[in-house]
Amino acid sequence: MADDAHTETSSQSSGDHGSVDSGFVSPSTSTVSLPRISLTQPHLKHLNKQLESLHPMDVLRFCKIFFPNLYQSTAFGLTGLVTVDMLSKLDAESPSATPQPVDLIFLDTLYHFQETYDLVERVRERYGVRVHVFKPADVDTVGQFEELYGEKLYDMSAELYDWIAKVEPLQRAYSELKVAAVLTGRRRSQGGQRGDISVLELDDERGVIKINPLANWSFAQVKAYVDEHKVPYNALLDRGYKSIGDWHSTVPVGEGEDERAGRWKGQAKTECGIHNKQSRYAQWLEKSALQQQGQEVPAA
Repeated sequence: MADDAHTETSSQSSGDHGSVDSGFVSPSTSTVSLPRISLTQPHLKHLNKQLESLHPMDVLRFCKIFFPNLYQSTAFGLTGLVTVDMLSKLDAESPSATPQPVDLIFLDTLYHFQETYDLVERVRERYGVRVHVFKPADVDTVGQFEELYGEKLYDMSAELYDWIAKVEPLQRAYSELKVAAVLTGRRRSQGGQRGDISVLELDDERGVIKINPLANWSFAQVKAYVDEHKVPYNALLDRGYKSIGDWHSTVPVGEGEDERAGRWKGQAKTECGIHNKQSRYAQWLEKSALQQQGQEVPAA
């Protein structure tokens, strides 16, 4: 899993809260030659109204044209895999044109199931897509991670674990790759904080535009597409899992349970933080620092 691995730390600047200046950079052109594009909330509302009724393939077709410097962030769940397959079909529509593949960003927390790592290789082989792997800063193995942070950090301090293993590596990915727009696998039918997402969203703190091309698809629609097009998928899905993250916080779901019910079972949390406001983590880190200094921390 060392291909394109990045372990050095870096920072990610925030955008303006009213709009996001894209800074889009096409792989085939210089920064200077590209127009600067800003999306305000009225622009976004208009675009979402147009995109809402489109098939995901058409959403992706639009995004590949409108957002030249486009990446896909994925943990290789079913929705992300459908997106990868659809993008490959879009490339095949114009075989004579210069291919413009969308590279993938994979956050290797070091605690994924082996089945997930196996799937990454199968996707590489099937689609020939480039996967940029980002791990926690300065470590490459579980042993190195636990030497720095102790065993079972995910149990001892879940917020800190999420920051180190997921949020910071994603920030680093956005910064190093100069990501301006990113495809995600979030859907409304997944419930929780995802229940009212739009196709396009401004992530003004990270300075990127998030695109949820399958926002209005159900799990059944996603699974039907996977079956029809023989898309490779995680073997754990055949063992009762529906949403798959780290092995220590993912269990199979029961009959009638929500798709993401197997994530953080028995806990109040439903997200790892990469789709939450960064300020939540900044506040948590500040609170932790005060606690370590023995100062009284007022209740939020």
